Amino acid sequence: MERSAAWVGGATAIASVLSAATVAASVFVAAAAACTAARAEDAEIASRRAAERKSFTDDEIRDGFFKIAFHAELQFDRPDERIRKFDGPIRVFVINRGRPDRRAAIAAVVADIRAHVYHLDLAMAADAEHANFVVTLVRHRAFARTVRSYYGPDKAKRIQSSLRPQCLSGIGKDRDNRITRAEAILPVDVSDFAFYDCAYEELLQGLGVINDDASVPWTMFNDDVQMGFFDLYDQYLLNILYDPRVRPGMTKSDVSTILPDVLPAVRAWAAKTNTQLSK
Repeated sequence: MERSAAWVGGATAIASVLSAATVAASVFVAAAAACTAARAEDAEIASRRAAERKSFTDDEIRDGFFKIAFHAELQFDRPDERIRKFDGPIRVFVINRGRPDRRAAIAAVVADIRAHVYHLDLAMAADAEHANFVVTLVRHRAFARTVRSYYGPDKAKRIQSSLRPQCLSGIGKDRDNRITRAEAILPVDVSDFAFYDCAYEELLQGLGVINDDASVPWTMFNDDVQMGFFDLYDQYLLNILYDPRVRPGMTKSDVSTILPDVLPAVRAWAAKTNTQLSK
């Protein structure tokens, strides 16, 4: 499996279905290839949950956050190693162009992510006009064509040659590093296992954790790791990112200063939430 991320200069065609008035000057792209996922009742997901590591040191969490939240694997523009995140409500709209119809599955993934991340205002939108995160569901054979239509032939060629993606997500940001829109493209005529793995990774990366790093073995943002569910380690990363004290545009030095105060709150929230949801 290969998962990676890219920074693409300029706006994408998908911006036309979003209501945001300002289109970002930069686009980050995250890709997932040969990915695998599962429903909660699937044997694959059950085995992964059973084997999930759930104890991490502060240094392990810090290391993963800095590697994944500040970098992008493939960059077409000037590197900008700062925090990128939404700074307001996130509304997700699904465009369905394939079969089977997996819109309800995306809504379930969105609800699961929202339940596990404090301070994250994430929900489905009734229409594209009120959305700033658009998920396009396509047939596998239409995936490459859809990428070309959204990113243009030149960038699509670079994405394909560098990442060879089976799934893709992108974010657009303003000059203050606030994400103004996100999009994901997911094939639907794949196994449930493959679909859910792609869905979780791409939706989470669209929230700002855009990099993959092979040196962090317990995150889904690693080419060699398949999850298919929102694991505890990645819950820590997203809860750090969306803590109100972590602001768009912050540097590693900025985050290092506040992380000793943020991390205990993140641990407490994750422990409480997972206990409640497991009942």
